[in-house]
Amino acid sequence: MALYVLFESASGYALFHAYGMDEIAQNTQAVRDSVVDLNRFGQVVKLVAFSPFSSAMDALNQCNAVSEGIMTDELRNFLELNLPKVKEGKKAKFSLGVAEPKVGSQISEVTKIPCQSNEFVLEILRGVRLHFDKFIKDLKPTDLDKAQLGLGHSYSRAKVKFNVNRVDNMVIQAIFLLDTLDKDINSFSMRVREWYGYHFPELMKIVNDNYLYAKIAKFVENKSELSEAQLPALEDIVGDEDKAKEIVEAAKASMGQDISPIDLINVQQFAQRVINLSEYRKKLYDYLVTKMNDIAPNLASLIGEVVGARLISHAGSLTNLAKCPASTLQILGAEKALFRALKTKGNTPKYGLIFHSSFIGRASSRNKGRMARYLANKCSIASRIDCFSETSTTVFGEKLREQVEERLDFYDKGVAPRKNLDVMKSALESMTTDDGDKKNEETPAKKSKKKKSKADDVEVMDVDVSADLGTEKKKKKKYKLDEDTAMEVANGDDQNVTPKSKKKKQGKDENGDVKMGTESKKKKKSKIVE
Repeated sequence: MALYVLFESASGYALFHAYGMDEIAQNTQAVRDSVVDLNRFGQVVKLVAFSPFSSAMDALNQCNAVSEGIMTDELRNFLELNLPKVKEGKKAKFSLGVAEPKVGSQISEVTKIPCQSNEFVLEILRGVRLHFDKFIKDLKPTDLDKAQLGLGHSYSRAKVKFNVNRVDNMVIQAIFLLDTLDKDINSFSMRVREWYGYHFPELMKIVNDNYLYAKIAKFVENKSELSEAQLPALEDIVGDEDKAKEIVEAAKASMGQDISPIDLINVQQFAQRVINLSEYRKKLYDYLVTKMNDIAPNLASLIGEVVGARLISHAGSLTNLAKCPASTLQILGAEKALFRALKTKGNTPKYGLIFHSSFIGRASSRNKGRMARYLANKCSIASRIDCFSETSTTVFGEKLREQVEERLDFYDKGVAPRKNLDVMKSALESMTTDDGDKKNEETPAKKSKKKKSKADDVEVMDVDVSADLGTEKKKKKKYKLDEDTAMEVANGDDQNVTPKSKKKKQGKDENGDVKMGTESKKKKKSKIVE
């Protein structure tokens, strides 16, 4: 059987004919050694056809198709033109060797050409790759290298490209920087307090906020120069008239030591750095909030921007977080405690980063573990919606937050929460009403029913369906009875109408089948006597 080999290069498709090799010689070491030698390899493999790519974009599209196992129209036309035609109802007397098994399976399905991908075909393709520039005329090795380099760069860019609206790397860096700034601002503020405390120690007890302390230290400078004339400006900084007066009075009777002007200048400069860092921290927090609302709006509305960003950064990306099950998301951030508990056979942790949520803090100590498990379940749903949905909306996150609130009330007061099916249905209805697409309102509701019936509410759905079937049967029976009574009234048999209704009433009210039987017998006897 003849063997043809398909070679996908950076410049185009090439088809080679491998002949002179029997099946016994395919697995010998001599064939593998002959691949390196061009004289021996050229006697066995011959070029049949070559189809160059029209442009760099065409080469990228063909490369993407081959990597995904898809046969393009260009490849199909190239194979049908250059391979021998197979008559209908007969087997092909040749086979096509390919490097990618997925491409070969699709070629055999569509064109009915038998394909194979084994070690022997890969050895031939290795030889073709080594001597490809020798088979094609007017092709220089430098041209082939340039084509391979350009295609490699464009293919890598296509694989690495990302959506601008979902840059979770920016969220990861922002939350890392926010945590670092919190630590630095705290340590720098304490340094300002100690440094300026030698000069004005009473200010520590009056002002507790680090940012306000740094601003007041920069404004006051030398305590001995602070007077009543500076009281309005001090009120603007502090925001409280009584505190401003207290600071002025404390400066007059302060027990602190005097500091030289050079030391005061250094304290003021360092306080200004702390002020700048605090202001930048506020701007960074606003930036994080906006990015979280763009990337993961449902997760942010459910658990908060900061905790959601910490979950994303710890998982590595939003996609990795969406792939995590709820049990993994629950203890995300408590890996050391988990492995220590597994090693010592102790109690495993109930929560990790999710502990910083306000829901866990509001729950009682007995219900914190339950609340963490339930909240992790809802966070997993929200992250998957954010990751894989095409439209960004906060409807699902708000509805999931309502569910968590209802679960808190259930633990505290015993109020029964709503079911997942009802909540998701209301979320989809609110989405359709917001978008104004009334035509598409029914299809998402059906989809949500199918999805939810697989999860939590299978039994409820079955009961509802059976109840509906029962009501339908009752309606049909009533409809038939109404038809019968109408026919009897039309024929003038009014006497037969009332006993039927009495039988039913007596059977329902008095739970005795014997009485119904005796009554019916008495009525039959009365009819006979008449």
